[in-house]
Amino acid sequence: MKNTIFTGVGTALATPFDRCGEILWDELERLVEAQIEGGADAIIACGTTGEAATMSSEEHLKTIAFIVERVKGRIPVIAGTGSNDTRFCVDLSLEAKKLGVDGLLLVTPYYNKTSQKGLVESFDYIADCVELPCILYNVPSRTGCNILPETYRALSQNPYIVATKEANGDTASVARTIALCGDDLAVYSGEDNQALAVIALGGKGVISVFSNALPGVMHQLAQAALDGDLATARALNSQYIDLMDGFFMDVNPIPIKEALWQMGMLSTNHCRLPLTTMPEDKREALSAMLRKHGLIQ
Repeated sequence: MKNTIFTGVGTALATPFDRCGEILWDELERLVEAQIEGGADAIIACGTTGEAATMSSEEHLKTIAFIVERVKGRIPVIAGTGSNDTRFCVDLSLEAKKLGVDGLLLVTPYYNKTSQKGLVESFDYIADCVELPCILYNVPSRTGCNILPETYRALSQNPYIVATKEANGDTASVARTIALCGDDLAVYSGEDNQALAVIALGGKGVISVFSNALPGVMHQLAQAALDGDLATARALNSQYIDLMDGFFMDVNPIPIKEALWQMGMLSTNHCRLPLTTMPEDKREALSAMLRKHGLIQ
């Protein structure tokens, strides 16, 4: 049985930018502290929500280093280092390893994509080169590339491939993956509104956007489900399902940054282009949800 990097909720942390696209380091530090104080079980640095795709390699590694230094070992830090270029991914991952991360989040190749055979060869190559716990990231809506359950089974034989963040939207596929891989591969939901279902199927938790705003709620939901307290987990899921969906009413991380700004957790709602701020109708709809949950006046 492999060691699980974390159970519960890992927050896919947003990266604060000013109007010119510069990183706001003081605000990033406050977000890190808010996650730890709020009960997050891990932080994912420089993932999709962190807008790593718009960062230079230097910024990417500087951000990872900053988060590792601020966390100080209190919870695991997992660095998003995936790429559609396998050799570049290895180079970036090795640099992240030097910075002291606890694991890596590796997205499937995008644009060039690959076959299932290519997925096995690429991920095995990365894991064997870096020798650090790897969480695969399957998000075919963004990448056009989907990992099949049988492919997960092959990948789970690698000692360094310990988990997957599954965001293919197919709970039947998740069930097959868990049945095939058992303790050789931990499964995390990559979608907040499916966290309860994935944990009920045997998953270990969720890598969450929602928890940027409410880490305590998502931790409580995930922990209740992990503990078999499905009544509590279902109640929380029903209470907050509208907000989980609302944080995806526009391209991630646009809505969560808007929410953090309205809640006073960020001084700006800006993303880096090509992502932009929400149109007024969506902003008003999100504000209404935040007011409903008592998060803004």
